[in-house]
Amino acid sequence: MKIKKRQKKPTLPSTVTELDTEDGSKVYVVGTAHFSDSSKKDVVKTIQDVQPDVVVVELCQYRVSMLKMDEKTLLKEAKEINLEKLQQAIKQNGVMSGLMQMLLLKVSAHITEQLGMAPGGEFREAFKEASKVPFCKFHLGDRPIPVTFKRAIAALSFWQKVKLAWGLCFLSDPISKDDVEKCKQKDLLEQMMAEMIGEFPDLHRTIVSERDIYLTYMLKQAAKQIELPRASESEPRKYIPAVVVGVVGMGHVPGIEKNWNSDLNIQEIMSVPPPSASNKIFKFVIKATVFGLMGYGCYRIGQRTVQFILSMPAAQNYLQKLTEIRSHH
Repeated sequence: MKIKKRQKKPTLPSTVTELDTEDGSKVYVVGTAHFSDSSKKDVVKTIQDVQPDVVVVELCQYRVSMLKMDEKTLLKEAKEINLEKLQQAIKQNGVMSGLMQMLLLKVSAHITEQLGMAPGGEFREAFKEASKVPFCKFHLGDRPIPVTFKRAIAALSFWQKVKLAWGLCFLSDPISKDDVEKCKQKDLLEQMMAEMIGEFPDLHRTIVSERDIYLTYMLKQAAKQIELPRASESEPRKYIPAVVVGVVGMGHVPGIEKNWNSDLNIQEIMSVPPPSASNKIFKFVIKATVFGLMGYGCYRIGQRTVQFILSMPAAQNYLQKLTEIRSHH
């Protein structure tokens, strides 16, 4: 039934790149802008026309919740970046990864606020359309975000971390819907990130280039031939080429094309380097800043509260460690 519905030579949007595997499987990569109504339509048309066996999206298990949340809730969540969310991110991913996550969310929230549009609409459309295609599987194709953050952080020096954080925290350039559609040739969110991280080649490598490799690997895994059902165990196995639709940010498409015919090993880009000395210093600086803000807030309330905070074991522990770091440098 599904094969009959497939169009032999579908007329697909200009944002679709067609790739072939050695065993005859076809992969249609839809390059999207994460804040674009037009991208949603491109995804819907592609899935309806090619009736894929597998749909792969540029999400990982840590971001899968956006698939089932409605636009109104996502819009509210994206706009409300507060201290509580920062604390939760740090608790889940550690100080450095949590801070990086919140800084990147700020970029996304800035676009959300400017456009009044929640991110990831094309992924939600892909999820809905895939559920309508008989026997279609839905795969998460992006590298786990904590791995990306930790590798990105490890690639930066102490002052590079400070400079990047400063740039992200004071992001304020206005963005229009026309800007988004113009960026169909290069994803808006990733273009903004690329502009900010352009002076940090190692950061670009971890956030963009390594994920290009990971996405390519996952698309090739999804495009393996499909085994047909057998009437009995004695019947020989038969395989047919698979049809896959990939939904990724437009900025990843050139990298996927570049890596498509290469033998890929993702083991190296999945490893997390041990924290460096600059990471430890930055971690203590961040925690010291948090305690400083707490202390200032308490000072506004009363000196007794300040004394209470400073008498806490955790505060004394961090103050002692900061003193030790200072004496070593």
